Amino acid sequence: MELMNYIIIAFKITVGISILNVWLLQQNKPTRWRGGDAKTIVEEFKVYGFSKNFCYVIGFLKVSLAIILMASIQFEMLTLIGSLGLSALLAGSILMHIIVKDVWYKSFPAFLFIVMNLIIASGSL
Repeated sequence: MELMNYIIIAFKITVGISILNVWLLQQNKPTRWRGGDAKTIVEEFKVYGFSKNFCYVIGFLKVSLAIILMASIQFEMLTLIGSLGLSALLAGSILMHIIVKDVWYKSFPAFLFIVMNLIIASGSL
């Protein structure tokens, strides 16, 4: 296996575990990346003007796509679904940070994961 394949696998694991960590383990903990002054994910969605139910829908999609992305290590045909699906949702995250005028660094994790996902997607073409 060539070096780029190992890098793509590392990116899949990094993005997948990071998304699962945020949505399953850190959801009720404050972090410096949350929008506005939110302490939890639900509060963050309220800062953006969204409902708790919408938060749960996005959470379900992100967790599902993170699992799909990690499963794509074994099942290559899942790669584009996981990587491009997460890229779209992460672009929405960046847009919301811009709309509420957050400081730029709060968008950095989403931007970094979009870049990693686009590298993953390009490697599967």
